[in-house]
Amino acid sequence: MRVRLRALGQVDGALLAASGSALFVASTTGEGDPPDPALPFLRDVLDARTPLHGLRYAVLALGDRSYRHYCGFGHRLDQRLRQAGATPLFDLVEVDNGDNGALRHWQHHLGVVAGAPELPDWAPARYDPWRLAERRELNPGSAGAGAWHLALQPDDPGLARWQAGDIAEIGPRNAPAAVDALLAALGLRFDAAVVRDGERHALGDLLSRSHLPAPGVVRGSDAQALASRLEPLPHREYSIASLPRDGSLQLLVRRMQRPDGTPGLGSAWLCDHAPHGGAVDLRIRGNTNFHPPPAARPMILVGNGTGIAGLRAHLKARVVAGARRNWLLFGERNADRDFFHRDEIEAWRDSGWIERLDLAFSRDGGACRYVQDASCRDPAVLRRWIDDGAVVYVCGSLQGMAPGVDATLRDVLGGPRVDAMLADGSYRRDVY
Repeated sequence: MRVRLRALGQVDGALLAASGSALFVASTTGEGDPPDPALPFLRDVLDARTPLHGLRYAVLALGDRSYRHYCGFGHRLDQRLRQAGATPLFDLVEVDNGDNGALRHWQHHLGVVAGAPELPDWAPARYDPWRLAERRELNPGSAGAGAWHLALQPDDPGLARWQAGDIAEIGPRNAPAAVDALLAALGLRFDAAVVRDGERHALGDLLSRSHLPAPGVVRGSDAQALASRLEPLPHREYSIASLPRDGSLQLLVRRMQRPDGTPGLGSAWLCDHAPHGGAVDLRIRGNTNFHPPPAARPMILVGNGTGIAGLRAHLKARVVAGARRNWLLFGERNADRDFFHRDEIEAWRDSGWIERLDLAFSRDGGACRYVQDASCRDPAVLRRWIDDGAVVYVCGSLQGMAPGVDATLRDVLGGPRVDAMLADGSYRRDVY
């Protein structure tokens, strides 16, 4: 995509209006203050309340978690842009001391926005081997794509450390049959020894983790020449649906399809090709912005589809913490096929761990077809929970669901109160 790079002090409202889209990389100085070169932009654009209704934007907030107002300027910038009418492309991404995991997450979002989600990672993850211990489809016969429950266990038990809200970064692999077909077409052996980035690999293993070139493009290459021109596959991110005490890292993965009908990169590997008991490359990324709230605070959990994965981990954490004031709102297509983890959720409700459960199934009809409709079913109850100090955690689709829930909160609570909740961490989202 063609871009113009500008220092923030060189940006005015007219430039933003003409651009249509903007990416803000915002560092913080002092105790949450903007750096001096950003002050003209604050004064002349944001503090002057320049209308920015046509602007789509994203903020990468750089900071240091040891400071009280972590990523303070980035959060202030995001809040002011929303108030000016700009529309976020995706939620603000925090970076603690240049954390590579957060930068990969930013790149993932940019790739989706730009229509190029399969570019190699800027900073490749160092994965660890985990074993696929369980895989089963949760919604056979669904009108939507299949959703699969997976359980993985690390080769090194010491790696089984994470909190509710954390993310599993998966290093996907190509279908073994596709790798074998390419090697056969080129007359090369799977176990041919090659060197890449100073490390020795078997050619077939390297191909399994790389974008596969067309045979005609690389025909005549020897094993090392082929290895030298390969580009690695990018990681894929999935919300963790379990706690370490469950004995496995559990995921809920939708089997995606590309526009041309071919299966998605990460979901095809996990749902179709990774062998039971075989190794899966995995790295846990701490997602501190979505970690559990204090147990004493009520919690409203809102999600759709496979977004229930991250909310499930939070409900498990609430049970462990003895926190019973929980309200779950969940939406999918059909109750009889797409109510993921139904038995577990209903058991939590019946035993008092979920105080209120609101459901919306779009193909079943009814007044509340989507989870954003269910969230406005009882405005007085929603206000009372927020008045009681409830936090709102949203997990699921960035398109449709998350903006709908945000609009409902603003209708019920008012924009300034929602902005204040975003600023103090009472309203958090993990959407994709």
